[in-house]
Amino acid sequence: MHSAAIRKIMFMGVALSALLATGGAYAGGFAVRQHSVSGQGAAYAGVAAGGAPSTMFWNPAVMTQFSGASMEMGVAGILPDSKHSGSGSLGALGFTSGIENSSPSALVPYSARIMQFGPNIWVGVSTNAPFGLSASFANPGWAGAAYGQSATLKTYNASPSVAIKLADWISIGAGAQIQYGRANLTSFNGVAGPGIPNLLLLGGSDWSFGWTAGVTLTPLAGTQIGVGYRSALDMKLDGGLTGSGGFTTPGPVSTTVKLPDMLTVGIRQRINDQFTALAGFEWTNWSRSGTSIIYQANGLPARAASGAVVAIPFEYSDGYFYSGGLEYIASDQWTLRGGFAYEKSPITDQVRVPRLPDNDRYWYSIGATNTVTSRLSIDLAYSYVQVKDAPINLTPGSGNPSFIPGVTYVGTVESSIHILSLGFRLKLNPPPAAVVPSKG
Repeated sequence: MHSAAIRKIMFMGVALSALLATGGAYAGGFAVRQHSVSGQGAAYAGVAAGGAPSTMFWNPAVMTQFSGASMEMGVAGILPDSKHSGSGSLGALGFTSGIENSSPSALVPYSARIMQFGPNIWVGVSTNAPFGLSASFANPGWAGAAYGQSATLKTYNASPSVAIKLADWISIGAGAQIQYGRANLTSFNGVAGPGIPNLLLLGGSDWSFGWTAGVTLTPLAGTQIGVGYRSALDMKLDGGLTGSGGFTTPGPVSTTVKLPDMLTVGIRQRINDQFTALAGFEWTNWSRSGTSIIYQANGLPARAASGAVVAIPFEYSDGYFYSGGLEYIASDQWTLRGGFAYEKSPITDQVRVPRLPDNDRYWYSIGATNTVTSRLSIDLAYSYVQVKDAPINLTPGSGNPSFIPGVTYVGTVESSIHILSLGFRLKLNPPPAAVVPSKG
């Protein structure tokens, strides 16, 4: 393909990502994991070791596995369900019903473009939505209203990267993270009447910048090992605070949300010409999140009607993800894969609230790749994510940092997620010709 056509296709990938991206807490904390359809098919086992252009999200060094120019685009359709039941002190004031589902469905896209320049240098860019939250409480006057109101967080991340093949057995890569984030948060601010809450509305947006790096190793034929790192990002949200209920400090506000850094390790081990074993591990530094205090323009904390400081007390632990899978080449046209993963949630019983009722998760995934032509292949994946029932305890002795004095709530959230994904990979042109030394 001509370079103009390649640029046009790459631009279309970025535009589609911007149009479709939407929030959703579909991995531990409020991370989003849907960055590779083929990776999802094996429960993300081995993604840091490569296998598809999209795996450059976890490790930019994998770009050296793809000769010439190539691109990948995909979208995940996510169908979550979070059912809330419980009771609390607001029940005496007409706040009595539960919530059938606080997690709306979403589409999460991604794209990756890679181009080889010479025998040892590659450049590329991935576009993703690495963090997101979409919580919707149809009845703002439900029993857990003091701790569960609607919220959205959307992020749009581009990672331009460079990779270098140092030798046949080792490649390195590095790049930047350029991320735009926007959040809207609705919070409880007292009672206006029977079953009617006063609400605070907080909105803000920001640009954040970070970096990514990685290495791939091929110590033996058929063995690929990858280690990738994505730096932490600080998202300073500048916006405004409005609402009802006589709160004392409306107007311009800001806060900083500390997003985690992430280390991913992957292994792809070829067993024979048909089978490849996959394994992965990921650590996410959610413990840096702490508490985000909402500040006024004068530098003082914003306060609610009760006089309490308005803040978002995350107080998470670190998150861990363990995965294993298998890839099977069934024919020249079809590759099948499957995988299982266990995800240790950073949200513990002591800090959990109804807005983000995350708990440990079990991932069951299957997927397939259909090689349509020598240049075009289509990826399909399905995952069922079983979330452990999440107890919520907001009482004086619980130690939960979100507890509001005098307002109790005790409940349980039952959650599960279905994820259906579709993507395609396209080889855009052949690799550059090797340079043959002239004979003098």
